Amino acid sequence: MRSPIVAIVRTTPETVLADYARVMRLAGYADVIDKTADTALKVNISWHFFYPAASTTPWQLEGVIRTLKEDGYDPNLIHACHNRTVVIDARLGERENKQVDVVEAHGLRNIHLYEDDQEWINVRDAVGDLAADFICLNDVYPKGFSIPRRFIGENIIHLPTVKTHVFTTTTGAMKNAFGGLLNEHRHWTHPVIHETLVDLLMIQKKIHKGLFAVMDGTFAGDGPGPRCMIPHVKNVILASSDQVAIDAMAAKLMGFDPLKDLKFVRLAHERGLGCGDPGEIEVVGDVEPAKENWHFVGPFKNMTFASRMQHLIYWGPLKKPIEWSLKTWLAPWAYIASVIYHDSFWYPFRGRSRVQEVLRSQWGRLFHNWRDIRPTATGYEHVGEAPGGIVRGTLKLLGMACSILWTCIKEAPEISMSRIARRTRTARGPT
Repeated sequence: MRSPIVAIVRTTPETVLADYARVMRLAGYADVIDKTADTALKVNISWHFFYPAASTTPWQLEGVIRTLKEDGYDPNLIHACHNRTVVIDARLGERENKQVDVVEAHGLRNIHLYEDDQEWINVRDAVGDLAADFICLNDVYPKGFSIPRRFIGENIIHLPTVKTHVFTTTTGAMKNAFGGLLNEHRHWTHPVIHETLVDLLMIQKKIHKGLFAVMDGTFAGDGPGPRCMIPHVKNVILASSDQVAIDAMAAKLMGFDPLKDLKFVRLAHERGLGCGDPGEIEVVGDVEPAKENWHFVGPFKNMTFASRMQHLIYWGPLKKPIEWSLKTWLAPWAYIASVIYHDSFWYPFRGRSRVQEVLRSQWGRLFHNWRDIRPTATGYEHVGEAPGGIVRGTLKLLGMACSILWTCIKEAPEISMSRIARRTRTARGPT
């Protein structure tokens, strides 16, 4: 039996588009992504603001789309795919991270899974007897949960980035399915997040026609991710049809032992859902980067106030007195607290300086000047100049944070579901 393959390629702005084509082809994406089926490009938005390593980069999305089109995939059967979370505004995020620029330039459909035109169905209707094999989701959702109907029979290409995460140590291909496959009460799974990711991988293998991941490590994030990280320029990209293997190799690059440090990788490996042992993975492409150890400190040594509180609530002494409230109409207090901390405090007063520093790098300049730069056949020969001053002032950021907070409150499922129920009762009239 052939070993699972993970392709790793060293890249630069000048060659990044050709490098994305190379890494995808080395990993054999055309063997698993069916040309006759619809293909969802599952974009990752871990923060609606631009923050290096947090979200799918525009050159990552551009490289994947160009490769698909060059290899004969019908653009009419390709679409970008976004989920929403209670603390992230996906519509704002796709603009701030310049993802929507790429999608519109190629004339692709842009699907937001949580909007009114998208149908969701009960997972048990989608996967049948497989639901009996779930490790934890039957306990979290005794009545089942909903998944997007459109996913059934679609290919999906996940577009994560290389970064750490305060819940799962690292996050990548497996975690990228979290937002798209679970309903808006997905935070109920946080106490069993590792088991949840394994259950979701089982679902993906059942419902998707083809499953692939392309991971951007031009920036990589260390520390209390997926936000509030220390960004590093690392100049690598990865691809694989094995979701477990690509997460394992990314973790190894960051300096972790995948089977020891990442419970979700170990559980998936033990269940035969993929390979989490780097010693059993065939690395193709540029083998030298695969030998690197970046010695990341990980997400737990320098945690933010918000991440420490999350750990206390989900796994610590605050679990019993507080965690229950997150499953009731009181839950929006947690969403509001997160937005206030991250968007109104951390980003304007701490994160912005890190962003300004990164914008002086080649990748940062490419991002800053994205809308004015035209690529060659292989990449971006000229990335433009770094911004001369502060890109966005504190007052502007605080104003945006207030708008995000209002959206968070308005779209909180505990509030929006009540609003929908009231509209439904009004439409039906008196009984």
